[in-house]
Amino acid sequence: MQEIRSTCPYCGVGCGVLLRPTADGVEVRGDPDHPANMGRLCSKGSALGETVGPAGRLATPMIGDQAVAWDQALDLVATRFADTIAQHGPESVALYVSGQLLTEDYYVANKLMKGFIGSANIDTNSRLCMASAVAGHRRAFGTDTVPGLYEDFEKADLVVLVGSNMAWCHPVLFQRLEAARASRGTRVVVIDPRRTPTAEGADLHLPIAPGADAALFNLALVEAERRGLLDRAYLAQVDGLEATLEAARATDPAMTGLTQGQLQQFYDLFLGTEKVITAWSMGINQSDSGSDKVNAILNLHLALGRIGKPGMGPFSLTGQPNAMGGREVGGLANMLAAHLNIEDAGHRDAVQGFWASPTMAGKPGLKAVDLFRAVEAGRVKALWIMCTNPVVSMPEADRVARAIQSCDFVVVSDMMAETDTMRLADVRLPATGWGEKDGTVTNSERRISRQRPFRKPADLARADWWQLAQVARRMGFQGFNWETPAEVFAEHAALSGVAGALGSDFDISDHAAITRAEYDALQPFLWPANARKQGGRFFADGRFHHKDGRARMIAVTPRVTAAPMILNTGRVRDHWHTMSRTGLAPRLNQHMAEPFLEVNPADATRLGLQADGLARVSGMGASALLRVTITDRVAPGQPFAPIHWTGETTSAGRVGAVVEGSFDPVSGQPALKSGAVSVEAAKPLWFGYAVSARGLSPNCAYWARAIHAKGMTAELAGFDEPEDWQAHARALFSLSDEVSVQMVTDTARGRVRLAFLAEGRLVAALFIDRSPVALSRAHVASLLGEETSGALSGRPGADRPDPGPVVCACFSVGMNTIVEAIATGACLTVADLGAALKAGTNCGACRPELAALITRHRPQLQEAAE
Repeated sequence: MQEIRSTCPYCGVGCGVLLRPTADGVEVRGDPDHPANMGRLCSKGSALGETVGPAGRLATPMIGDQAVAWDQALDLVATRFADTIAQHGPESVALYVSGQLLTEDYYVANKLMKGFIGSANIDTNSRLCMASAVAGHRRAFGTDTVPGLYEDFEKADLVVLVGSNMAWCHPVLFQRLEAARASRGTRVVVIDPRRTPTAEGADLHLPIAPGADAALFNLALVEAERRGLLDRAYLAQVDGLEATLEAARATDPAMTGLTQGQLQQFYDLFLGTEKVITAWSMGINQSDSGSDKVNAILNLHLALGRIGKPGMGPFSLTGQPNAMGGREVGGLANMLAAHLNIEDAGHRDAVQGFWASPTMAGKPGLKAVDLFRAVEAGRVKALWIMCTNPVVSMPEADRVARAIQSCDFVVVSDMMAETDTMRLADVRLPATGWGEKDGTVTNSERRISRQRPFRKPADLARADWWQLAQVARRMGFQGFNWETPAEVFAEHAALSGVAGALGSDFDISDHAAITRAEYDALQPFLWPANARKQGGRFFADGRFHHKDGRARMIAVTPRVTAAPMILNTGRVRDHWHTMSRTGLAPRLNQHMAEPFLEVNPADATRLGLQADGLARVSGMGASALLRVTITDRVAPGQPFAPIHWTGETTSAGRVGAVVEGSFDPVSGQPALKSGAVSVEAAKPLWFGYAVSARGLSPNCAYWARAIHAKGMTAELAGFDEPEDWQAHARALFSLSDEVSVQMVTDTARGRVRLAFLAEGRLVAALFIDRSPVALSRAHVASLLGEETSGALSGRPGADRPDPGPVVCACFSVGMNTIVEAIATGACLTVADLGAALKAGTNCGACRPELAALITRHRPQLQEAAE
């Protein structure tokens, strides 16, 4: 069967994929002809075929607990929204959408809210992701534009990564950078409080104080002036230099937490190298001063004239697959379609005229944090949430949950039936997922690509743009009569031509007359795409998009977060957002299967934390229970926790619940990276590990469950001990008394082990201990479904080697296997490990871990030789 070209639904790299449908799913491989990835895929992209099954899907529209027809559900949504607007005005309703929507979905949502309902109360989870980058771009350039291209990472002599764990979060682009390092000696500086896998292999790691990034770039600007390096010819097109320098001169170097030697190394590298890329992501944006941090970076590049030229410039790495596409259609509450300004009356009139709409939002709407606070206060009375899970991802997540629960009318469109947010909906609408969606996305380098379906929508699922259009028509609005996403895209492209005539940089009017056949065949392309310009870079010529054509430098006074304990949040390598997709892939659960807290050894000693024990992290009246990892990768007072775990996957791992909802006053982006928290040791009476071929229903204080290739696994802990462990286990696994059990107890040590067999085959096992359970988890889980009497040992026999915890998820290569290869002397480089074990040869995201293992275990080999 012919392969279908599509695009990966994960990060903003926007990798092309080739899909070959099979009888039970789809085979996925990287598209060698896609210019973003040239055939490479990360572990998440490689496992996409494991995530498209029917498990957990919402099959039909639901009103309350009742399944209904689409007409009934859509009629109710339209009626309730229309009635709310009639009684309380257009500001009483809102949409909260997602960077995982396709551009066509986003366009229709924006058109409905701003042009027909007449309110700009439409915001997106991209507000949590890239809003500070948007604000910084608009302040400096007059428009939200990434000046450069991915190929600049391969042309640069120095790449500075700020607040970006690129090796894990944008792994395919990181591999392009690594290839450039190998071929042309590109140097890499990583600026991050945490020693991430990206920092491990950098030429220079600057462990900056949390939030001090703007201070560092201010200081570099002052040093550039001192060395006489400012590009005065380029600065003739830039306003604000003197005020910016004055603010920069007032910056105290001590704010950075770096030594004078470290600062000097950075100055010498950055200022002594012409071709420099500065790339940033969440570590910059997710701050209550994120916009200023972005502008501090842009200030330095503007001052040096290093922008929009091959191998040099500032580069915002978007987190979501279509955060950029959402920005192009005005998906944020403070933007208008096609990069036009909602504050500009002429722009509003042009869009309203194009849409022939009855009204137009006259001011910016509520941004994410304020939107949910307006829901809480009762000012927003009807809310439609699409393709996102704010009860997990928003700061003060418990407060957000209470707000949604109190809202008069809540609609949630999602592909999954059970999410933390979906449970609070009055109306649940089944949406299409990746593999069913049909539309376009835009990646971090402004490249528009097609997402194509390889199968029909599951059950009664429908596209998000179709749901919106149907409601709009039922509300009596004209202009929503599209039959295909190609028609939506053509309208979007035509509107961009109107914007281009007004001076907008986003103009893809070459595609305004696109047909369905042309849309189906559309190849990836860079915007702009019009008679004046095709793709390329921006701003090398000193022409910008403020009305006077000039750029603006923004004077920045750095601010840093001060608290005894500042929680840094982020992502792990093999999971995405709230795991509704990646959590379905067994191999993606192998690397990190439960939420955790990285703490410095000094903090662990001070707080009485034990390795692999539990910590209680508290803030905002909520708490999370997290597994303790003691490591010098984080500094004292700067613990780290991942964002992915939800109420579906763990009992108490939602870190968003403990993060304060403070936000940047310019961008509205929450400060998710720097929440003040308290940490204390949690001391369970028992710890447990469970495996089951039939599912798990834990009933204890701490649990974290994950899908395995043969069933499900769970980490457990409790502060109360059951009277009867066998009865507890049967309830946990939903097993009747007819299923036989093998049981071993050691009362003195508090150890209990139970194995349940049906027809001689292992169906479940539970291991209990007073301390964290030590056994070979991969081995025990692999025994499910087998005829065995040896499960209770928890260890493989001599004839069955224990591979250990998975390091390379792409090829399921375990730590023990890797360490053995190193210890024998057979593999003393990452390339050796790749040749022998395939580890690190696909996405390469595990390569920093492989290098660290080689460093750690090579001395043992040398000592043995001596």
